[in-house]
Amino acid sequence: MTTLNKKSKTGRYIAILCLLLVYVLAYLMDNVLPATSFTLMLVPVLKKGAIYSLLCVSMNLLNGFTGLFSLGQAGFMLIGGYTYAALTIPAAQHDAVYQYFDGGAIKFSIPEILSGFLGNSLGTILGVIITLIIAGLFAAIFAALIGFPVLRLKSDYLAIATLGFAEIIRAFFQWEGLGVITNGSNLLRKYTSFADIELTIGGTTIELGTLFLFVIVTLCIAVIVLLINSSYGRALKSIRDDEVAAEAMGINLFKHKMISFIISSFFAGVGGALLAMFQTTIQASAFKSAMTYEILLMVVIGGIGSVSGSCIASFLYIACSEWWLRFLDSGSLFGLVNVPFFRDGFRKVVFSVVIMIIVLFFSKGIMGDKEISFKGIGGLINRIKNKKKKAVTAAANAGSEEGEAK
Repeated sequence: MTTLNKKSKTGRYIAILCLLLVYVLAYLMDNVLPATSFTLMLVPVLKKGAIYSLLCVSMNLLNGFTGLFSLGQAGFMLIGGYTYAALTIPAAQHDAVYQYFDGGAIKFSIPEILSGFLGNSLGTILGVIITLIIAGLFAAIFAALIGFPVLRLKSDYLAIATLGFAEIIRAFFQWEGLGVITNGSNLLRKYTSFADIELTIGGTTIELGTLFLFVIVTLCIAVIVLLINSSYGRALKSIRDDEVAAEAMGINLFKHKMISFIISSFFAGVGGALLAMFQTTIQASAFKSAMTYEILLMVVIGGIGSVSGSCIASFLYIACSEWWLRFLDSGSLFGLVNVPFFRDGFRKVVFSVVIMIIVLFFSKGIMGDKEISFKGIGGLINRIKNKKKKAVTAAANAGSEEGEAK
């Protein structure tokens, strides 16, 4: 028992250390590392990968851990993104953004209001956090409203119903009658983005956009992991494995499905808001069903039922699709040799083939239903320590025996 506790503690310390290293790297990317062609690609890829890791984990909670085949992720992202954008546009910019709708119906900005009381830096950060929560809550409210009818459905019928909801929401947000809030089919812009997350100390401005993103994503995923490992999480897994047996054990199927659906939608809304911050503009027409399929593909590649698999797959997917395979569209091999069939669009062909290979030969994904555990590393470190102690003890005993012999 003591050995297990030591492994657990050491693994926990290693996990915390790795997390701190990630935060330090995020800080350095914004404030220390020079702007080179490498960093100009690295920073956006890491940001987008972090956002999509949250979206994948939220979808995995529903599809992987509860067994509900839902395809409404893009709709909840749209709700969260628009809620965030509408509530963070500065009052002075409303006329410019809502130029076709008399300045819009919302005449305030939450970060701007808080900045008047707490100062620009702290007010902006706190305002963004509050607005992110509101964005998630709006998505969760919509999930609760549609959850009552659609969660009675199963399998393909549930997927079709949620997909239809996402398409209806996309069309509804582009409706001119709602333009005073959504700006109709036009862009929402000039709202608070990651570039505005900064801290001024003694006349020195410290940029915190990337660090802020990673902290928010970490906290959200941590909450989902805690839920999965709780009694509710075990109930969700039992529903996934066998609904009849779960109901026979006294589990309220509809209640637990609704909880999973609402929580998944809440974090999808937060992810949509973070994506809006990353893109600096948002338009409903971009939230098509293909966006949901893309997130589902990452979940499948990472492993359905694996949180760490979803995170790994999201970073790999974004890096491959937007960075590592980009040379295939350039017409040459790393700028050295001209290749005739390297042209615009060839990157997508190769990427599709790579995905097909992964799906065919790794049917359970990269991680399957397993998680990355730092306990094994902790156990390895403890074994190395014990071996060193034994070696030192053996050497000391040998020395004492030799002294007694003399």
